[in-house]
Amino acid sequence: MTVDSTMSSGYCSLDDDLEDCFFTAKTSFFRNLQSKTPSKNVCKTVEEKTPHILTLKEIKQKIDIYNSKEKNCLGMKLSDDGTYTGFIKVHLKLRRPVTVPAGIRPRSIYDAVKEVNLAATTDKRTSFYLPLDAIKQLHISSTTTVSEVIQGLLKKFMVVDNPQKFALFKQTHKDGQVLFQKLSITDCPLNLRLLAGPDTDVLSFVLKENETGEVEWDAFSIPELQNFLTILEKEEQDKIQQVQRKYDKFKQRLEELLRDAQGKPG
Repeated sequence: MTVDSTMSSGYCSLDDDLEDCFFTAKTSFFRNLQSKTPSKNVCKTVEEKTPHILTLKEIKQKIDIYNSKEKNCLGMKLSDDGTYTGFIKVHLKLRRPVTVPAGIRPRSIYDAVKEVNLAATTDKRTSFYLPLDAIKQLHISSTTTVSEVIQGLLKKFMVVDNPQKFALFKQTHKDGQVLFQKLSITDCPLNLRLLAGPDTDVLSFVLKENETGEVEWDAFSIPELQNFLTILEKEEQDKIQQVQRKYDKFKQRLEELLRDAQGKPG
């Protein structure tokens, strides 16, 4: 599996509509209890049908159709044993900081060829946020699983967090809505790419945090927890200032109304 990186500034995400998520650099730690106007961009659970097992002839036909539609020279290649290789793009939508080794040199071509694990050369760790608009292009086979894709992405960024913290989702569109479905770690993304075709508006892959409904504090490192506390304290002060400004305006308006009322003849 090989990895290439690109950056996209025009990709439409749901970040602005998911303000009730925990642990973000932009939003509150607490769930937003205020009602919101329903958005066209929503996250729904999609029931997955049992996939049809393709014959070798069907695979070849679909690859031919796929390659005829692919305009960026990123077609798929079929092997004699029925497996095939191709490319997928993964959008990184991580709202929490990731943990990486601190104080190591950049990864060289030699390191990539020899598969040198630079993360193992130091015990020092630091945390930072990956850009929300990052896209990684992966060259994988039809037997590459979701678990292997996640591990490959983390290795590319030298992220030392537990891979179980992350999940790969497929993103589709239906009736003007954006739908997300969490993929099983045994699913094979290239199979889904082949069936959907090369159009990323029809299907795309998104790497996100593996939300289980409860926060597993033991899974976070000390630097991560300290970073969360810093964010929480800042957001707390921001909220206090917002409330103070709100009631200062109310008080000012009431005082103006009282002065006007007192100045009028009875």
